[in-house]
Amino acid sequence: MRIATITNFAYIATVVLTLASGVALFMASSADKAERAAVKQSRDFDAATEQLEKDAFAQTDLARLSVIKKAPENIQAWKAGMAQESRLEQHVAKLNDIGASAEELILLRDGITLLKTLEDEQQEAITALEQGRDTQAIELLFGENYEQQLSQVEYRFTHFESLITQRTEATIAEATHLSQRLRTLSEIMVGLTALLFLFVLGFIIKHRILRPVVTLSDVVNRLATQDYAVEAPLYAQVDEIGDMAQAIRIFRENGMVRQQLEQERDADWVTRNLLARMTQRLQGCESHRSIIKVVSLFAPKIVPEMGGRLYILDPQNNTMKCMASWLSPAGEDTPFQPECCWALKRGQLHSPSRDSVDMPCEHYPPQVATKAICVPLIAQNKTIGLLTFDNHINEKEPPYIYLELMAETLSLALVNQKLRDTLTEKAMYDPLTGLRNRHNLEELLRGLIERAETKKSCVSCLMIDIDYFKKLNDTWGHGAGDKVLRETGRIISELLDDASVAFRYGGEEFLILLPDIDEAQAKSIAGQILHNVGQHRMLYELHDVGPISVSIGLATWPTHARESNLVRAADLALYLAKERGRNQIVVAKKAS
Repeated sequence: MRIATITNFAYIATVVLTLASGVALFMASSADKAERAAVKQSRDFDAATEQLEKDAFAQTDLARLSVIKKAPENIQAWKAGMAQESRLEQHVAKLNDIGASAEELILLRDGITLLKTLEDEQQEAITALEQGRDTQAIELLFGENYEQQLSQVEYRFTHFESLITQRTEATIAEATHLSQRLRTLSEIMVGLTALLFLFVLGFIIKHRILRPVVTLSDVVNRLATQDYAVEAPLYAQVDEIGDMAQAIRIFRENGMVRQQLEQERDADWVTRNLLARMTQRLQGCESHRSIIKVVSLFAPKIVPEMGGRLYILDPQNNTMKCMASWLSPAGEDTPFQPECCWALKRGQLHSPSRDSVDMPCEHYPPQVATKAICVPLIAQNKTIGLLTFDNHINEKEPPYIYLELMAETLSLALVNQKLRDTLTEKAMYDPLTGLRNRHNLEELLRGLIERAETKKSCVSCLMIDIDYFKKLNDTWGHGAGDKVLRETGRIISELLDDASVAFRYGGEEFLILLPDIDEAQAKSIAGQILHNVGQHRMLYELHDVGPISVSIGLATWPTHARESNLVRAADLALYLAKERGRNQIVVAKKAS
């Protein structure tokens, strides 16, 4: 039951008890009034009848005195007394009576009647006296009949006063008893009212003050520890408790907003830190492979709710090729033309779900294209790649700023890596033949020999020189010489596996390092090179500039040389091959 209903019932009960108590008090007061009225009536009747009785005897004495003495002043006094007694009789007859019995009324009327009879006899005696009939007057006033009537008057008035007194005492006792009971009832009702008031007051204090205050205090203590998950109670009453509850709810809402802002700030700080770390790692990458590895590691952490892919532009085929993916993105990672992506065509981030109406990208399946986000990778006004994301965040806006920052950082890393690859290629590769130059030959050779030493294997070296190359240049020009160098370098590259490394050693000389290849295998490879070069037609501007031949010197570590002079041993063997007439293979002497 609601507190308001309880208080309403208690209020109604209090009002009813108060009214009943008031009625009881009113009735007790009425009983007191009845008691006072009965006492007043008894006193009035007693005084009136006593006065009538005194006047009756007094008039009798005056009448008798007048008859005996015959004095005019006595007769005059009697007449005056008769007038007063008549008025008193009328007054007694007119007195209001409350609850008088028939017996009382009969006694009062009989007494007044007998009193009037006595007055008539006194009047008759006075008249007889005035007419000289003294004996008759004396007989009337002193006769036995007059005495009996006078005694009857006294009896009736005395009896009447006795009955009035008894009835008054009974009325007083009854009124007093009723008044006491009504007063007791009123006191009981007042006590019940007080108890009910105290109960309701205690109930209200407990349920409307103490309990809400305890609840609010617990909520405040939890809010003080920044526990905003606590539910603030809702008190609708318009009082201090309601004001406190409203203030606590507002404080909690503000705290939740502040906590959310702090969480967003912390998440933003974490994301920014991840972006900074990714930028630092990208700056340390030395290959596209390491860049792709860094992106695959950091992208799922920066945007953990969104799967994505990294596409790199293949300029030869003009297609976007998927190089990495994370968090199982929707759709397929098949290559596509740049014209299929609005982000690439517009040169800026494209998110169809950001606006109510927009064009989806064609490289996505139709069912997921409207939820996709494409961010182009652009550097130096050139498109180099694309980042795609699946936007499944419905309750909040995707972190577009972080996606663009990631794309910008990745674009710079890719273009820098491309620049480094270009510089490295220029530094390490011969631009004419595409073979490596002598930039890090010694370091590479040292590494191969150390690995071979660990594996108990060997490393072979071929030194190759084009025969009569100067004569060819002089006869056909340097263009023809460059063509011969390119073709020779291509023939050499086609015969080598991935582990072998070919160098343009200088001028018309080539050097080949063959890890894990012994002397016999190296000689076989050298024979193939010798044969393929000799069989290849060297055309320059529709002229056959051949035949072309090569001389090859072969040395194998550790059979023919130590680590420091393997190339030297192969070079000496080449020198011997040229000395012996060119177009042949010479194996170096075994190391002593």
